[in-house]
Amino acid sequence: MSQEIIEGIRTIEKEKGIETGTLVAALEDALLAAYKKTPGAARHATVELDDDGEFRVYALDIPDDLEERLLDEARERAIDELERIEEETGEKQHTLIVDDELDLDWEKVPDALIDRTDATPDDFGRIAAMTAKQVIQQRIREAERAIMYEEYVDRQGEVVTGIVQQAGDRNNVLVDLGKVEALLPRSEQVDGERYEQGSRIKAVIIEVRSGTKGPQVILSRRAPQLIEALFELEVPEIADGLVEIRGVAREPGYRSKIAVESHAQGVDPVGACVGPRGSRVRMVVSELRGEKIDIIPWNTEPARFVAKALSPARVREVYIDDESRDATVVVPDDQLALAIGKEGLNARLAARLTGWKVDIKSDTEFAQAEAEAAFAGEDEAGGDFSGRCAALLSNGKRCPNAALPGSKYCGVPAHQALANDPTAGATVVAAVAAVAEVEEALGAGELTAEEAEAAEAAVADTIEVAVAAEPDAEEIRDEA
Repeated sequence: MSQEIIEGIRTIEKEKGIETGTLVAALEDALLAAYKKTPGAARHATVELDDDGEFRVYALDIPDDLEERLLDEARERAIDELERIEEETGEKQHTLIVDDELDLDWEKVPDALIDRTDATPDDFGRIAAMTAKQVIQQRIREAERAIMYEEYVDRQGEVVTGIVQQAGDRNNVLVDLGKVEALLPRSEQVDGERYEQGSRIKAVIIEVRSGTKGPQVILSRRAPQLIEALFELEVPEIADGLVEIRGVAREPGYRSKIAVESHAQGVDPVGACVGPRGSRVRMVVSELRGEKIDIIPWNTEPARFVAKALSPARVREVYIDDESRDATVVVPDDQLALAIGKEGLNARLAARLTGWKVDIKSDTEFAQAEAEAAFAGEDEAGGDFSGRCAALLSNGKRCPNAALPGSKYCGVPAHQALANDPTAGATVVAAVAAVAEVEEALGAGELTAEEAEAAEAAVADTIEVAVAAEPDAEEIRDEA
């Protein structure tokens, strides 16, 4: 083999991006294997490239005791490798270990103990030329596969556009990405979508596997990243970083919710995603084959965020429990079905988007629960069954907040004042409740206006007496 051929091999390495010396080393290994098959081949040999561009075979001889020790070590390594494979696969290995096929660790042999003899066969040049062609082609294919794998493994999470090549088998849809064929498995397809052969689709790269025939790219049409990437393509503000998608909750094929936040003053994040006359969000919906999308403004206040997340339903009140991360949402009676959604879809997506457990109640349901809690009575130890604040508000209803540990009242200062000195405070709260009862009796026609006015005046006197007796009761009166 001439020097020109060696230079040609190195040129191929540069053009294909193969590491320098890789093809030459592969040739040496292939030629050694070819030499071992020739009659009379030495037991230990090596193939090296000399200064003239020719491959030479050198027979290696070492002392018998050293050779036996190296063979024992190589045999142990081979057995350990077979045991490892058995443990991983769970299958019994029946590989026959032959001493002539064992790889000795020549690094442990001092050069002074190795006797090198030129054992190059006469027709080795012809063997080298035949082997070179096969090795170069094989290594070029392997290098191209490795380069392709490195290219796509860095693109995980990226949206790609491909052409459907095979759609007859619903379990596996092949998509041509140009350089490589990708796989859209059944588990990553959206129910109800049809993938016609020759049609263009967008999908997210979720995994890249290294295979014997090149990299295997796994696509997904169900991943939440698909919505993020599609909005990034359609909304310049997201691509520029002015608007950020803070969260995505998706039920593929039905409905999705995204939470967006603006990082620039004067930029409306929801308006930017919707676009002029809804053009931007319409393009995303079209790519997702009609999947509905709710765009929610991100809010650091949990109650406001949960209320917005239940869009398009209107929310009246949200009660937050920070410890258990429960959110009780009160909606008008006619909005209950809309807030929950078909088969609980809207509530489920809102909970997934916000990270809060959402309990939706109508006005009527909440009022009944409030009444039951207000008259739950006391247990044997004198404690309230409901665990709610015992303070009564000016409308006669009980405070909806949870009582603090070890207290009957919530953290509102006026209500905590009742816990510190309940005498005057209780008088004020009871008086306020009496006012509510008078107003209800007046509305029901049970009292005349003069009688109601006289009753309220008497209650007002009671309150003033309580305030004069205990200054803290004034704050309770104002809060009530």
